[in-house]
Amino acid sequence: MTTQHPYRAQESYSFACMRCGYGWEQDYEIHHHVRADGSESVTYRADGETVPSPLSRPTCVNCGSHVVRIMQPGRVHVFEELLHGSHQAQPHGRHWWNRPAS
Repeated sequence: MTTQHPYRAQESYSFACMRCGYGWEQDYEIHHHVRADGSESVTYRADGETVPSPLSRPTCVNCGSHVVRIMQPGRVHVFEELLHGSHQAQPHGRHWWNRPAS
């Protein structure tokens, strides 16, 4: 039983599975509660359902793996580009492999 109304916050995360390469984003509504004994609890809701904390042990929604990278929102497309090779790393600095031929 709670003594106060829950404090609610919104957070979004990007996820990338390091096993199968699948990437996705999810918005969460986070409810902070204070119980009658003074202890606190937090519940996460995604798409209207109570879910485990996305930070505890994320699971790939594609393959079920727990080897998942958590990133800031909006980062899935960058990871996918890197994974699929559509992002070309640009050489920088004066290293022997990118110096002009003499």
